[in-house]
Amino acid sequence: MSKVRFSSGGGGGGGGGGGGGVVPASSDGSYGLPDIVKQFLIHFHRQLKEGNMYELTHIYDTAWPELTEKFYADERWPAAEEISDLVGGDPLFITLYRELYYRHIYGQLQPTLDDRFNSYENYCDLFNFIVHASDDDDADLDLELPNRWLWDIIDEFIYQFESFAQFRVKVQGKTDQEFEQLASNPQLWNVHIVLNVLHSLIQKSCINEQLEAFKRGDDPEEFAGDYGCKPLYKMLGYFSLAGLLRLHCLLGDYYQALRVMENIELNKPGLYSRVPACQVTIFYYVGFCYLMMGRYQDCVRTYSNVLYYIMRMTQSGHQKFAGYVVTKKRTQLFNLLAIAITISPQRIDESVQQSLLEICGDKMTKMQKGDIDLFQELFSYGCPKFVNPTTPDYSKLTEDSLNEPFKLQCKIFVAELEQSLKLPLIRSYLKLYQTMPIEKLAAFCELSVEEFRIHLHQYKHKGNQKTWTDGTALDGERVPTVDVDFYLDNGMIHIADVKVARNFGQFFIASIHKMQQQKSGR
Repeated sequence: MSKVRFSSGGGGGGGGGGGGGVVPASSDGSYGLPDIVKQFLIHFHRQLKEGNMYELTHIYDTAWPELTEKFYADERWPAAEEISDLVGGDPLFITLYRELYYRHIYGQLQPTLDDRFNSYENYCDLFNFIVHASDDDDADLDLELPNRWLWDIIDEFIYQFESFAQFRVKVQGKTDQEFEQLASNPQLWNVHIVLNVLHSLIQKSCINEQLEAFKRGDDPEEFAGDYGCKPLYKMLGYFSLAGLLRLHCLLGDYYQALRVMENIELNKPGLYSRVPACQVTIFYYVGFCYLMMGRYQDCVRTYSNVLYYIMRMTQSGHQKFAGYVVTKKRTQLFNLLAIAITISPQRIDESVQQSLLEICGDKMTKMQKGDIDLFQELFSYGCPKFVNPTTPDYSKLTEDSLNEPFKLQCKIFVAELEQSLKLPLIRSYLKLYQTMPIEKLAAFCELSVEEFRIHLHQYKHKGNQKTWTDGTALDGERVPTVDVDFYLDNGMIHIADVKVARNFGQFFIASIHKMQQQKSGR
């Protein structure tokens, strides 16, 4: 992983300037920080050195956000140089502190170009420390961090790459000096280095070997190697798989994105369940891959399952641990689910269905009539922020450069969609009749007979999708996915339901028994 060691020369190693400026140092080197902040940082450092996971979890989940809200809601935390004396200049703590410092800037403030340079260098320092830890350095190997922090490190790493890839192609608001800095540092946030980091963490942790052993029923620790048995490496390796899934989606390689997940059984609880944001992220990107690959049944199943999970988590009061995904991702998921279920209708959980109709009901009605603009509108809101992985020619950037990756993926989506655009309308008419002349149904759909015959062939083709039944996310079998089928006989369409209607009597009886069991506490 030697390529990870990269110095852009554009920043000063992560200082970035503290909130309110740097004041003269006091005798203890605290630079006039509030007493509560000094005590917190000293306590934070002590718990990290002692490996107190209970306290570290409390610090990360509660204490850091509370102090941020109280003192640094609208300004930066103190720069690393300002707090160095408080922690004895501990390089590991300083690196981890900077990770939080820059994440706060990205999340609540506005990063400068130097911030982007310095944050990148700090991630390089952090990952080099983790990947190149020596067997002789026991202190290094004993490092442990809360699972949420480990996930956020990987998630933020991918996010800052995505943010930089979009930032560098924006024309507005940049000075000539900034363009010169970008042009002279082509390796900054290079996609190959980002991929190298993730693959190195996966390899170091032997996480794929462990997951394969688990699926076979073997003991994963026998295949974990020297590092994979340690929680830090195991969880970073696992979260790096989710990072690769996201990264390949941002680049538009959906087959490779699903291939990364081949050892993670999405139909069973896994390590991702330990961090809600990780679980939602994985299902969001897996479902999006299915959408772009035309596997609409799998997309609907994936999104309805994760939305049901989010709704349960919100109702149970655990939404604060998911943060961004409960708000932004929830709405994105509903928009993409509306697209998939309009193209390929199927039964989903009633609570999810009700929320879907409240959010997208009117738009779904219009989409069923073939309104392609609404499909594009929902796709635009729900899709990831695609990026161009290559360094641009800064002399040829235009105002539209930022939107080029999205336009390409939207074009691919629309090309697949146009083959299915009339299918919801045709299906709605087929459900109303048992037989009908083809000319009459073509007239209902406002199509010529020749055009309508083409759409009937498309209905047959699209009604037979590759659908997951068992195995990896890429696996599947071609099965009928329509609830109404037909055949032609001398210009007459003969229609029949291919799915047995639900026995509503048995459904209500089962629901009554379930409620009685809940009331009796069994």
